[in-house]
Amino acid sequence: MKKTLLTLAIFGLTFIAKSQDASVEKSTFGIQTGVLGAWVYNEARLSSKIALRTELGFDFGIWETTYYDDYYSPFILTPVIVVETRFYYNLKKRLENSNSIDGNSGDFIAIKTSYHPDWFVLFNPDDAPVVTDFSIIPTWGIRRNLGEHFNYEAGIGVGYSHTFAERAGYAEDKGEVELNMHLRIGYRF
Repeated sequence: MKKTLLTLAIFGLTFIAKSQDASVEKSTFGIQTGVLGAWVYNEARLSSKIALRTELGFDFGIWETTYYDDYYSPFILTPVIVVETRFYYNLKKRLENSNSIDGNSGDFIAIKTSYHPDWFVLFNPDDAPVVTDFSIIPTWGIRRNLGEHFNYEAGIGVGYSHTFAERAGYAEDKGEVELNMHLRIGYRF
């Protein structure tokens, strides 16, 4: 009887130890880079499936718009501040299929808000003026792990962008449809 109880207890502990809760991580921090910039991010859990992602970084830009009549396509790096609410909708399914959800590895739907301030610009040889903008873009994406610390992420979305050109001395502000496509590789600490 004692052997049976001991065997059941060990089996139960093993089962409990192997089970993983289908929830986003309490907090995850890392860096990412892609074709269009480099970023430092933190994701904090708001609920079991929702995380708040905050991000600071630099976006690479090829600016050729009506605001830069005197400049031809300057290549610049501008600071960006991003706040994004992410809903990871397939965590339970990934666990059922024995896939990892470490580091919030999964598919997500997000509301990405980004702000490009006019603080400074890197790699701006023509001194092209920087016009502040703000965007809100619903995005669908995926994140997957490559080993224990590395990950990759891809996403696509369409939303709205508002450029505050009047503050920079132009005739009027401008609002337009904006596309968000990203492909990034990163390191999670």
